[in-house]
Amino acid sequence: MRIGELAARTGASVRSLRYYEEQGLLTSTRSAGGQRHFTEADTERVDFIQRLYAAGLSSRTILELMPCRDSPSDETSDAALERMAKERDLLSAHIEDLLNTRDALDGLIVAARTHRDARRTAA
Repeated sequence: MRIGELAARTGASVRSLRYYEEQGLLTSTRSAGGQRHFTEADTERVDFIQRLYAAGLSSRTILELMPCRDSPSDETSDAALERMAKERDLLSAHIEDLLNTRDALDGLIVAARTHRDARRTAA
């Protein structure tokens, strides 16, 4: 199938599919006229890629996980599990940073309101 049909069947934009190919996540064959052609299996691959992107993973991380999908084995599964755990840990650290930032902002809001209210009552 051509890229437009793959896009229609997966809900991915043509631009996204080209990006996936550029990143090594998806491959196509080319016609004599240079048009990309994909297989039926590529619809499932694109769905998988989109789920990983929706989980917040980068193209580099997704590329590291693809061997587990393409050639399942104990080795590729262990590597994928290790990589996903690392991503989860990074996400947890980022969430903690965001919570700390929110708490600091809450403190600033309280201080600003207190200052504003003190000026109003003094006036």
